[in-house]
Amino acid sequence: MTRQTVRVTDVVNEQERATRLSALNSLINLMRPAVQSDGGDLVLVRADVDAGVVEVQLRGACSTCAISSSTLQGGVERILKDRLDWVTEVIGGVDDTEDFESSAALGTGGYVPRYREI
Repeated sequence: MTRQTVRVTDVVNEQERATRLSALNSLINLMRPAVQSDGGDLVLVRADVDAGVVEVQLRGACSTCAISSSTLQGGVERILKDRLDWVTEVIGGVDDTEDFESSAALGTGGYVPRYREI
């Protein structure tokens, strides 16, 4: 029978889990107004604070935005990894269940196309 060795640094206690989750939620809430100003939203889908994996989703106008992947990688992922040393992976996606017209109508920023009748 082989015995697995668990390193002390790999074990995260309940207090540390709560601290990490609180810091993550605070940081997400800090970033949300920037995304919301363009008619979108940033939502925390799930977080495995033991493994360092965070999943987020862009919603609203972000689902039709051409730079949503840049926002996820260059913005959200970079900020989370820079400010939370335990984050090792950020999984991101967009909520594409909303139709184009409804999604675009939410946007007020420069990257969201505006609909004009001719």
